[in-house]
Amino acid sequence: MRLEGKNAVVTGGGRGVGRAISLAFAQEGANVVVNYAGNQKAADEVVEMIKGMGRKAVAVKGDVGIEADATNIIETCVKEFGSIDILVNNAGISKPAMLHKMTVDVWDQVVNVQMRGPWLCIKAASKYFMQQNYGRIVNVTSVAGMVGTIGQINYAAAKGGVVTLTKSAARELAKYNVTCNCISLGIVTTEMTSTLQNDEKLREIYTRRILLGRYAEPEDVAPAFVFFASDDARYITGQVLPVDGGYGMT
Repeated sequence: MRLEGKNAVVTGGGRGVGRAISLAFAQEGANVVVNYAGNQKAADEVVEMIKGMGRKAVAVKGDVGIEADATNIIETCVKEFGSIDILVNNAGISKPAMLHKMTVDVWDQVVNVQMRGPWLCIKAASKYFMQQNYGRIVNVTSVAGMVGTIGQINYAAAKGGVVTLTKSAARELAKYNVTCNCISLGIVTTEMTSTLQNDEKLREIYTRRILLGRYAEPEDVAPAFVFFASDDARYITGQVLPVDGGYGMT
């Protein structure tokens, strides 16, 4: 197993892509802190599934955009498992609006979770990574962060920022044997993309843009996170890997 004995934090780990990542990590031998913001039931279900695999797991409530919460998420991993080896910054929200109608509050809510959150979690984890001279960071961006999108300027701006956040962290932490990479997702069938799934016209439009002709399931993208978290990717850092079915190609 590629993550045997490793301890991981997955933000937004109770649902969607985060749930698939948490379970994939456990299947590869890792203990997992499952962070959630609101749905404790979903997070607890993931924890029980991980424990059923013989791994350790704990659910931790917290808003990654709040420094005290981000710090608590990381420190819980160290307290419960003895160390933190892997950090996946997956937590995200979407609050669409056209730019001329978007309020400052809606802008801040999305940017705080999508960009400030990863920085705060990396900040909290970095001291442990530096002390142990080891760490794996995997951030999540999207096609929106690479090319922009209509009606989600807050989301696209934040996801674009995650790319350069990743590259900057990779430069700063490389001397401590810490890698920091980023996975760019397309459309994944989660609660966040329910409108794109349920609106027949939108589904047809977006499906045509995906070379593989379908939306991703969370389990389609989780293996890429396992790869970056494992020693298979020990000589890769500061990179963005598209896992989008070819969406970013069109």
